Amino acid sequence: MRFRNLTRQREIGANSYLLEAGDHRVVLDAGMHPKRVGFDALPDFGPLPHKSANAVIITHAHHDHIGSMPVLQRKQPNTPVLMTEITGELASAMLHNSVNVMTKQREENSITEYPLFTHRELDDIRAQWIYRDIDRSFEIPDTNLEATLFDAGHILGSTGVLVREGSNTLFYTGDVNFEAQTICRAADFPTSGIDVMIAETTRGDYARPEGFSRKGEKERLAGVIRDTHEAGGAVMIPVFALGKTQEVMLMLHELHQEGLIPEMPLYIGGLSTKITVLYDHYASRSRRSYPGFRLLEDMKMLVPRKSKKRQEMISSPRTLYALSSGMMTEHTVSNIFAQKFLDNPRNSLCFVGYTDPESPGYKIRNAAPGTMIKLSKDLPAVALNARVESFDLSAHASREQIAEYIEKVKPKKLLLVHGEEPAQMWFTRRFNETIPGTEIIRPESHQPIDLW
Repeated sequence: MRFRNLTRQREIGANSYLLEAGDHRVVLDAGMHPKRVGFDALPDFGPLPHKSANAVIITHAHHDHIGSMPVLQRKQPNTPVLMTEITGELASAMLHNSVNVMTKQREENSITEYPLFTHRELDDIRAQWIYRDIDRSFEIPDTNLEATLFDAGHILGSTGVLVREGSNTLFYTGDVNFEAQTICRAADFPTSGIDVMIAETTRGDYARPEGFSRKGEKERLAGVIRDTHEAGGAVMIPVFALGKTQEVMLMLHELHQEGLIPEMPLYIGGLSTKITVLYDHYASRSRRSYPGFRLLEDMKMLVPRKSKKRQEMISSPRTLYALSSGMMTEHTVSNIFAQKFLDNPRNSLCFVGYTDPESPGYKIRNAAPGTMIKLSKDLPAVALNARVESFDLSAHASREQIAEYIEKVKPKKLLLVHGEEPAQMWFTRRFNETIPGTEIIRPESHQPIDLW
């Protein structure tokens, strides 16, 4: 078995990895880089000849793991794509939205190769998608390989992948969370019998403060909401449409039920509503907390807007807004809304996830009060008078949780992926001391690595 990293650099980006066992080839994930455009945003599929892949396995529906899937399927037209049903349905919604975004970018930024795929193409390639249940082994078509999907606790439908060839085993974590969220339960991963592990390292360069707890963060968020409500202001929470929106919605419902926040209307919008419909569809058919609870129907006090008409959202006092995107990227709902929100000192802006250093969200959360913020190149700067707070409610496991899992497994070989250089180095230094018998590898792009 041989491994090749198809990402263009050692980083978080267009995640995609190739396994080669004799004449058999299996691709793990097919993402698109969130900060690059055009063909540069794709993985480099060069080592994968046309029509040569036996299967593609997708761990979850975030863009950096599925964004290039239609391009890959065009090169591998008869190859089955294996994933959970929830991942497939979420992926379809996310990829159709990607077509809309790329079409708009072609018009606004003259990116001539966009869109990289079409709505019709997305409908056609679904014929090759095959859904598999978690915790049930299956044969990878036309190979001597067997695979099993395990719940990764990251977003609904997310999985880690165990691949077995004879007596040898490989486990790919995908994106994982070993800590229960409000909707998703903690990951349920195997802890023995793994020879090789491919592990994400997303949060390797982030140290949680002493005494941190997720419960404490939720209660601190509730405190900000109460203060803002009392001041007659509104609360805006920038969120990603997939995963974070639904997590925040249920968290707010839970806080209200516990009497920690007052009754307030909640607004979401755009793609977030479409994704929430899917979360509700699988409310009773997925491994999650609050089974059967439907966000769009069962939130009695916090009611999302149900109008399908696209209209400008205006901030109202004592109201909650969970708006995408989480990084407040230009021209997204949260970015546009902030233009008339940030200058009000009664309002509060609460960040609950990652913001890239180049994003408007990052600039806001690191700016001093009163700073003039340029949210979009075609709009005037606005004064940052609103209260800004940040909360660690990540859907990724902490570095310590991932390290403890790997130290329990003690694989013979460990490949560190999905992380920037400092993050991977933190894990490397720790494991050199804690599991000295494990060979630690940080794969370069296209570097062939023999696993067994």
